[in-house]
Amino acid sequence: MIDSLPFLQNSDFPAITRNKLEILQVNLGYLCNLSCTHCHVNAGPKRTELMDKATIDQALGFIDKHGLHTLDLTGGAPEMNPHFRYLVMQARNRGLKIIDRCNLVILLEKGFEDMGGFLAEHQVEIVASLPCYLQENVDKQRGKGTFNASIKALQLLNELGYGQANTNLELNLVFNPQGAALPPEQQPLEYAYKQHLHEHYGIVFNHLFAMANLPVRRFGSVLLSTGRFDEYLQLLKDNFHASNLDKVMCKNTLSVDWQGFVYDCDFNQMLQLPLGGRQKIHLSQISELMGKSIATLKHCYGCTAGQGSSCGGAIT
Repeated sequence: MIDSLPFLQNSDFPAITRNKLEILQVNLGYLCNLSCTHCHVNAGPKRTELMDKATIDQALGFIDKHGLHTLDLTGGAPEMNPHFRYLVMQARNRGLKIIDRCNLVILLEKGFEDMGGFLAEHQVEIVASLPCYLQENVDKQRGKGTFNASIKALQLLNELGYGQANTNLELNLVFNPQGAALPPEQQPLEYAYKQHLHEHYGIVFNHLFAMANLPVRRFGSVLLSTGRFDEYLQLLKDNFHASNLDKVMCKNTLSVDWQGFVYDCDFNQMLQLPLGGRQKIHLSQISELMGKSIATLKHCYGCTAGQGSSCGGAIT
């Protein structure tokens, strides 16, 4: 199993420490309507882990206590958590920037048909997974029919004002490589996405985030089963750029799992690697983090290879 840390241990990744905490990334659970091959969470329709309302209230209290400005919601499909709307409304009342990491297809599922309108009403920034602008590649990576559903969802979001000029409704797309390769340069790829999606489907969006696949959970298992795990780790290490170290997301972001336990990043959460590599700790026990050590293993080369990779796409 990829979850057994020896695959990623004995790392010579440089030591890094935290800056001022600004963003709380909350994983609302591993339940998802899709089972994508590149998913580092191993999310899917049969997962039952979901954050309860009491833990959500603790997360809101943590934000209040530490004066954070951004709430970043992920999963699974975060919208499938029964308290998702409550959390969004509470965060909006606090004036927070809210990010929803959306797989797009969820917006068409039964019971979620009004979710797009809800997100627009509360000015939630959408970061939407679309790992390619070609149908064959998307369906291969995310499941048959997901490309056409994603296109329909994007058109719906555009109708609501997302991605349009002169609105404050931001729509960003996420590219993931097909398999064990680094993403290409982000800016030319964004241009290609915008040109193709507008020309063929009339779709507009704000930015493209090119993210590297990290060898964790489902994608890590795929690498192991194909005998490419070590090869991919070496690719990441060979393309390490020290200049990316100051801009990795773990410097100012804290990851919280569905039970309220905290980690240096979402990838460490999936590896069950506790905050700072120490004992497992709950968000209710956190005090000051600035200057504290960040837990790192070999997978961290994925965030510093090439142009770098973060939840906001390329670093450089």
